Amino acid sequence: MENMLIAEELTYDKERWMTEHEMLVTQLTNEHKNVYEFVMNDIDSNGCELYFVYGYRGIGKTFVWRTLSSKIRSRGDIVLNVASSGISLLLPGGKVTHSRFAIPLSLNEDSTCNTSQGNNLAELIIRSKLIIWDEAPKTMRDLSRFAIPGSAEKIFCGKTVVLGGDFRRILPVILKEMRPIVVGATINSSYLGQIVRY
Repeated sequence: MENMLIAEELTYDKERWMTEHEMLVTQLTNEHKNVYEFVMNDIDSNGCELYFVYGYRGIGKTFVWRTLSSKIRSRGDIVLNVASSGISLLLPGGKVTHSRFAIPLSLNEDSTCNTSQGNNLAELIIRSKLIIWDEAPKTMRDLSRFAIPGSAEKIFCGKTVVLGGDFRRILPVILKEMRPIVVGATINSSYLGQIVRY
């Protein structure tokens, strides 16, 4: 049976995306181009790095996401564009994060994503070349560890992931804790912060 999630992601017109990419890439600023080239080089070399594009609203992060997405889709590959809110609609084929990754809306310490090895969503994530998670301040590892050898040892199971946003606007919520504890819980302070390319 055909995986409709994958089929939906592969129905894009590659020629249209190639034309759009050719137009967008010429408009990248030097800073945008650096981000674009780091990410594309990583994808092409199967580097599977984690990137965080830090910046205020209006600096052109969405433009970089559009350029990356058009390049990936022009090749006939899958890019998953997600965001924490309705801003996801600004991203090509964008979805709200909880919807795309089956993240429950009501969370507690035992919450997990509502997907498992071998289902359609897991297969979509495995097939994707790039995940762009905008407004981002283990599920993929669990999904890919049996399908991709060595993925369990890699961050985000061997997928290139680009996170974007402004951590000053999106701090973690830790009830009844002081500022140092909250700041210490951010991605910058975690082990991921040591390997992220900013």
